Amino acid sequence: MIPDPETIALAAAHAASDKKAEDIRILDLRKVSSFADYFVICTGTSDPHLKAIGSEIREKLRDNLGLTAHSDGFPASQWVVLDYHGVIIHIFQPDKREFYDLESLWRDAPVVPFEDKPAAKS
Repeated sequence: MIPDPETIALAAAHAASDKKAEDIRILDLRKVSSFADYFVICTGTSDPHLKAIGSEIREKLRDNLGLTAHSDGFPASQWVVLDYHGVIIHIFQPDKREFYDLESLWRDAPVVPFEDKPAAKS
């Protein structure tokens, strides 16, 4: 059984936070889009950072929710996209995020509250 989209979005945001992604935002697109339920948008500071964030999200969603992603882009393009059953995760470098400005493009979408802090170390 596939988890509900909000659970997927929050799990992805927490995984990104665990790898120190910056400025994580979750947009609820259910009332403004027919192709996606949520966007998770975050920033990585370098190609290796984008790769690490994407890998962490893939690993956590696979291990904890049994999900695999369809993906596009690669760290050198400064924009990686992961698609999990209507939850689309955008991992940008700062310049690309500013250029595409998805938050403004989808400004009618409510922002889902998310506390952007890494999980506690054990």
